[in-house]
Amino acid sequence: MGESIMECTVLHLLAEEGAKVRIDDSILEVATDKVDTEVPCPYEGTLTKWLVKVDEVVPIGSAVAQIEVADDVVAQDAGTPVLVGVEEDADAAATVAVLEKDFQTAVSRTSEPVYEYAPADSAVNSFYSPLVLSIAREEQIPVDELKVIKGSGLENRVTKDDILSYVEHRRKKGPAVTPAPATSLNGSNEIIEMDRMRKMISQRMVESKRISAHVTSFIETDMTPVVGWREHVKAEYRKKTGDSITFTPILIEAVVKAIKDYPLINISVEGDKIIKKKDINIGMAVALPDGNLIVPVIHNADRYDLPGLARKVNDLAKRARENRLKADDLAGGTYTVSNIGAFANLMGTPIIVQPQVAIMAFGAIKKKPAVIETPQGDLIGIRSMMFVSHSYDHRVVDGSLGGLFLKRVNDYLENFDISRTIL
Repeated sequence: MGESIMECTVLHLLAEEGAKVRIDDSILEVATDKVDTEVPCPYEGTLTKWLVKVDEVVPIGSAVAQIEVADDVVAQDAGTPVLVGVEEDADAAATVAVLEKDFQTAVSRTSEPVYEYAPADSAVNSFYSPLVLSIAREEQIPVDELKVIKGSGLENRVTKDDILSYVEHRRKKGPAVTPAPATSLNGSNEIIEMDRMRKMISQRMVESKRISAHVTSFIETDMTPVVGWREHVKAEYRKKTGDSITFTPILIEAVVKAIKDYPLINISVEGDKIIKKKDINIGMAVALPDGNLIVPVIHNADRYDLPGLARKVNDLAKRARENRLKADDLAGGTYTVSNIGAFANLMGTPIIVQPQVAIMAFGAIKKKPAVIETPQGDLIGIRSMMFVSHSYDHRVVDGSLGGLFLKRVNDYLENFDISRTIL
């Protein structure tokens, strides 16, 4: 399930005991942090027994099922049940959220089928796998419309074949439902049910405020050198790479340099012990299209130069918005940054991502008059200014360390080398 993932929660058992299973069939769905992952079957045979239950928390490496196989597997005799475990296989998890670009071929029909909708009075299964949801997003199928698709999977779950069949029918006949007005209470207030991710975010944020003694410091940074340099290189960068150079990799680079100067900001707390991290793994908050937030991690960020950070930032942000992150992409963060300036916010008081002890938020860059000190005297000039907010856990990070770290990030940005190249 990826580095640093120690356990996962069983969401659904996708095959019944006694069912025939094939290699790569999805037989189990689990949740780790904010990623739901379908676990593929490694063998062909008969699933004889489940060793776990729905909603059970399962440690990584434990057996979850027994499969009886027809041929020898490893050193076991023919017919011996094979234990299937939740393995540390990030590549397998990556296949879950990938939508096959040529799926139209898989649903081609020689004759037009008579499509059967789910009964209107049937119990609605509100859970959909990441693959089904990715197809729904690709085809712009809203949740209300998903509910009319008749599922053929376990407990009437909508499978990939079910939604692809509906997609084909929908293209010929149109959607089965039309958008309905939002449900309201007393004719005024809209009732919105929290989805699973929002519930988890809510729980984590409240938990963080309970655990950490939050303190926030602020500094105003002169970003004029950075803004001028980016304006100078962004057209050439896009021409040669096809991508954009944002402020985020520049901000992350400054944070990484400051962490090297103040390594005691790169720690976590376990009981009454402080764990000093050797790796510098920077989490970057990404807003998703549905309004939720996710924090993919740049592992060993200190090993990247600025072009490498730019490529990594763009890749993680793109895959996050397309629901194609692996479980390992979200694991192991040691410090987090949030670019709230993307929403035109000047400053904020970010909440620490546990078990980290600090988080930094970068506000919008605004032109304003500022005092410029010169050997000939002080002048008033137009500068590009940005507020930086630094929240830290006062249990282990004192005001001096929190403030000095923030000032060091500021210094790296204000003294940015405008002669450097990005390609």
